Amino acid sequence: MRTKKLGSLRFFLLFVLLLCFHVVILRVLITGVQRIHCFSFDTAMENFRCQKISEETLNGFLEDSHDFYDLMTMYYAREGQVTKPEELAKFFPYAKSRHKDEFAELRGYVRAVWEDARLFPVGKIKNDETAVVSFADSWNESRTFGGDRTHEGCDIMASFNVRGLYPIYSMTDGVVENIGWLRLGGYRIGIRSDSGGYYYYAHLAEYARDFQIGERVEAGTPLGFMGDTGYSDIPGTTGNFDVHLHMGIYFNDKSGQEISVNSYPILRYLYQK
Repeated sequence: MRTKKLGSLRFFLLFVLLLCFHVVILRVLITGVQRIHCFSFDTAMENFRCQKISEETLNGFLEDSHDFYDLMTMYYAREGQVTKPEELAKFFPYAKSRHKDEFAELRGYVRAVWEDARLFPVGKIKNDETAVVSFADSWNESRTFGGDRTHEGCDIMASFNVRGLYPIYSMTDGVVENIGWLRLGGYRIGIRSDSGGYYYYAHLAEYARDFQIGERVEAGTPLGFMGDTGYSDIPGTTGNFDVHLHMGIYFNDKSGQEISVNSYPILRYLYQK
């Protein structure tokens, strides 16, 4: 009887041991498959454009010793599900070896729109603490003027609906690439930063001075004043919406196509900074 019980116990222990071994092997295989297929360019690109990243996660990346742009690229590839830098870093060797060109391409786009951002674009009003601004993540919200479309930027709203009151500054060093009237953007100015990002400031009431295309500016250069120009083919049209700054950020892909990204996380970071 005792021998029979010992035999049953041994069988049970062997079964448990084999089960544990099976679980370990399965986890190793799953982890291996995840790392081999850890990078999808299309998935990462779409997530990068939407830039859904919490303030806590972003600050964690900025403070970590790993490369910020590597972390951001891998974060978007993992669909925002992995937020700890040390966990994301485990995927670097696999992504960079098996998807070297795609990883480098997307990392370049991330750097283009983040590297040169230095300054929140709306300045304060002297001696008036009530003259503040507010903004929220309105990326991809519906817009109808000029046909059904989505919002490709972030609107920074003024507490006082007064055009020409709030000063607008360049967020980056760069070169003036576009200036003048646009049907949607009103009086706008576009600055190409040194890393390749295109910063688009729209609905200005007026310009700070007579800028020329090709002119170089620095972060903090006065560009003009917040207004409500636009939504018309007639230059100078105002009053079709409240005073605000539409801030758009774009990059050109390797084929030269201009692609928009959500500017809200960058503005949030600069505003808090």
